[in-house]
Amino acid sequence: MNKPALRMRTLKNHPLLYNLLLILLTLLALALAAHLLMRLGTRHGARRTVPDLEGVVLGDAERLAGDNDLKLIVNDSLYVPAYQGGVVLDQLPEKGVEVKPGRTIYVTINSFSQKRVPVPYVAGRSLRQAKNMLEIAGLEIAELVYRPDMATNYVLEEYWDGKPVLADSKVMAEMGSGVTLHVGVSGYATTVVPNLAGLRLKEAKSRLWETGLNVGEVKFDPGINLLNEKDAAVYGQGPAAGRSAVLGGRVDLQLTLDQKKFTAARADAGAAMQAAAEERSRPTRSPGRALKRPPPKRRSPSRDPNRRMIFSNKTARRPDAHARPYPLRPGHAAG
Repeated sequence: MNKPALRMRTLKNHPLLYNLLLILLTLLALALAAHLLMRLGTRHGARRTVPDLEGVVLGDAERLAGDNDLKLIVNDSLYVPAYQGGVVLDQLPEKGVEVKPGRTIYVTINSFSQKRVPVPYVAGRSLRQAKNMLEIAGLEIAELVYRPDMATNYVLEEYWDGKPVLADSKVMAEMGSGVTLHVGVSGYATTVVPNLAGLRLKEAKSRLWETGLNVGEVKFDPGINLLNEKDAAVYGQGPAAGRSAVLGGRVDLQLTLDQKKFTAARADAGAAMQAAAEERSRPTRSPGRALKRPPPKRRSPSRDPNRRMIFSNKTARRPDAHARPYPLRPGHAAG
């Protein structure tokens, strides 16, 4: 009898040892099988390069992803008039990234047309209420036009595309388009320019509208385009934060993707607002007008005992300057 058979018979004569060895071999076999299956499932070591899909029509992008053993899912859409409808605007992961086969690429495509939404009727409401209603509807304010009225910052009239919006109007506008509001103002009114440093463009616009100001010229740093401008933040504005501006005035904006720029701008704007607040709190006077002085106090009659008043029935008069106030002593002649 050969040695392996003899050893097997010996193990069988010891059931506990035999069962433990059998369990150990089973566990090793299962671990090896799981490792092999995992390697097959994940294709360990295999890599694919993500192709450039931006500007490619969706159908062609799907075929290109499939040729590289990748999947493609549309997770968002925008409407950018400068681009053809149905093309890929953005992708994640970006082009050139090494990924495993079967990885999913998420893309944003350009819509063929902008969605249209009903324009809400906001006349008769406060400016803040009107702004909120328009933003909820997916619209914004094109311009604030102030007109004399007894109620300040209440909407008098509303216009879209040059036509008035009435209570019974059923106006449909493209999402993101602007509505012109005619707002009342009583006399000459000013407001304080808010601090916009660090805000995204949409947030900065909303803050200006609710304070009664219009958006002026908007400038972007190099490298900002239609796709990433939503990530840019304000780092420059004019007039500066904290300054006074007439209602309906315009504020120019500068935006950047550089976090260091708008972080520093936020700190500078805070100091500027504090300085402007202190300046407004100082008393001022109009040029050419002298300050009023209080009238001089009346001086009560002197209580000097050497001064005498001679009273008559009608008036009081001072004694003669040459008269002596006291009787002469004996032996002295009058001078």
